Amino acid sequence: MRLLLVEDDVMVASGIKLGLCGAGYAVDWVGSAERALEVSRTESFDLAVIDIGLPGMDGLELTQVLRKEGRTMPVLILTARDALQDRVQGLDLGGDDYMVKPFELPELLARLRALLRRSQAATSATLSFGPLELDTALRQACVRPTGAAGPCVPIELGPREWTVMEYLMLQAPKPANKDKLLQALTGWDKEITPNAVEVYISRLRGKLEPHGLALRSIRGFGYRLELLAPPPDAAPAPTAGA
Repeated sequence: MRLLLVEDDVMVASGIKLGLCGAGYAVDWVGSAERALEVSRTESFDLAVIDIGLPGMDGLELTQVLRKEGRTMPVLILTARDALQDRVQGLDLGGDDYMVKPFELPELLARLRALLRRSQAATSATLSFGPLELDTALRQACVRPTGAAGPCVPIELGPREWTVMEYLMLQAPKPANKDKLLQALTGWDKEITPNAVEVYISRLRGKLEPHGLALRSIRGFGYRLELLAPPPDAAPAPTAGA
């Protein structure tokens, strides 16, 4: 998932970005509302974290303009103001959630997960598709045995494999756009080629196909998570003398 962080305090922004990147997000940081508007018009983000106390245009004005321009990504507002009227105003102008500084990173991450689930019409921290389950809070993946009770079998995913898998799960059964997958993997400060997405898709195929899951390529668009068709019943062996 690719996030836009709008915060003018360098130390605060560095700390937040470090925590978000450590949780597996691709984070792009800007220090003003004006710059945030520029990049939002040319780049695609899954969520924005916006501080109210920005120089020039403040975070509330920025949120309002983003909504007027049709930007539908979830917005989490950060502020040192804790008055009820400030919270009400932030939500009324288009914010989806509101956090007062100082805050703890685990709560910020939990709120971000909730906003991302809501934006993708997911209702639980555990994403499911067929036998596959992703626990987005614990960042654990597992597959439940078909037709049998028992524990979920863990699947080991690297950080970028997890990012691709989570995006595919959030989009399923619809296909996931390859360009957006690429953006979910990296921000401005990291270079990654489009072929890298194919590398991670190939690795995931090797881990998913033994469990009856496929990643189908959609030409000119991206990839879709699907269930593999069960193998046909074996033909009965011929009887003696037949």
